[in-house]
Amino acid sequence: MLKVYNTLTKQKEEFKPLKEGQVSIYVCGVTPYNHPHIGNARPFVTWDVIKRYFTHLGYKVKHIQNFTDVDDKIIRTANQEGVNWSDISTRYINSYFEVMDKLHVKHADIYPKVSQTIPEIIDMISVLIDKGYAYELNGDVYFSVEKFKGYGKLSGRKLEDMMAGARIEVNESKHNPMDFALWKAAKPGEPFWESPWGNGRPGWHIECSTMSLKYLGKTFDFHGGGSDLIFPHHENEIAQSMAYNGHPIANYWMHNQMINIDGEKMSKSLGNVLWAKDLIVEFGCNVFKWLMLSTHYRNPLNMTDDVIAGVRKEVSKAENATKSASLYLQVNHVPAHDYKKETVDAMVNALEDDLNTSLALTQILDQVKVLNQVMRVREKDNDVIATEYATLVKMGDVLGFLFEGTKLSEEDIALYEEWNAYKKEKNFDEADRVRKELTERGIL
Repeated sequence: MLKVYNTLTKQKEEFKPLKEGQVSIYVCGVTPYNHPHIGNARPFVTWDVIKRYFTHLGYKVKHIQNFTDVDDKIIRTANQEGVNWSDISTRYINSYFEVMDKLHVKHADIYPKVSQTIPEIIDMISVLIDKGYAYELNGDVYFSVEKFKGYGKLSGRKLEDMMAGARIEVNESKHNPMDFALWKAAKPGEPFWESPWGNGRPGWHIECSTMSLKYLGKTFDFHGGGSDLIFPHHENEIAQSMAYNGHPIANYWMHNQMINIDGEKMSKSLGNVLWAKDLIVEFGCNVFKWLMLSTHYRNPLNMTDDVIAGVRKEVSKAENATKSASLYLQVNHVPAHDYKKETVDAMVNALEDDLNTSLALTQILDQVKVLNQVMRVREKDNDVIATEYATLVKMGDVLGFLFEGTKLSEEDIALYEEWNAYKKEKNFDEADRVRKELTERGIL
């Protein structure tokens, strides 16, 4: 069974589902004020593998991933362009789906939006006020961190240390400088909703607590996101959710590390932000995902020219092997075979050690070698080839790769047979002509 590193307990733990045969997942989604960058893509590729792992084992997976569709950055971008804030969020939500579809990432079951969850957010804030965990201040509502005794457990920070180093925010009347906003009073030119405390909009942290509660209940299995969300976002989620209902929000917290470019943190200030849509065009789906999975999710991924070149080489091996085998099987009319369960199981076992994707990729390359070996023998065994090919395809599918080779039409097969016939006749001019056409069709 899967063992994962739980950020909350700081140790590896064996996964035990809340409901037998079911897995519930909440992953913090994007704030759609721009196209998704590769840092946005890493958690979603990671969680795609986790979903595929559980699906492969027969679990029913319920996956919720939000869109923070109203936010300071969205409003700023809208004002700069002179359009409505919702136009910006819609544009970049669509961009997100385009990227994920090109990456062959499975969609979440539900994508809740902040703008569609306002009544539930207001209700949750009202309860927190009634329970004494929050207070209203001139149209703003703040969560009182001192009232929640477990504050800082996720991030490993002590409240007194945080308070000592805290800078007082704009509102100096807060009870504690670490108190965070649940509701923000409306400012001129910003979107707002009516509330008991006046017109305004939600704070960032309360949004995810409300959406996870609405769609997954008081407690669910996994909560995930990038390591940059541990504090303050996820720390604040835990505080307000437990204050609200007295239950742990999630049993397992998983966080992926960031992406560096040539050893430097990716940031707009350094001018090294890489947009996922551009890299997909440059790399292709398989190279992009292999790169994301080549480093353990809890370690920083450092992108360098050498790393990318190595990934390209490894992916090329897998793609060439499946292409060659699929071509052979199709032109010889070999029916589909089942995969070798023991080989796929071995790869799945690698994933069970806190999602050891680098080991899983190594096992894929081992299977590439096996497939190439059975393809090289003079007296080929079509059943063996079909089985080894199906095994490699299945291994790729569990990780979210597309290693199926080229799908041939009857016309393609006829053309390939024509090419072989010309070669046997030593009619090299015609063979070269047909080979050129096969190459143009992507068959060779």
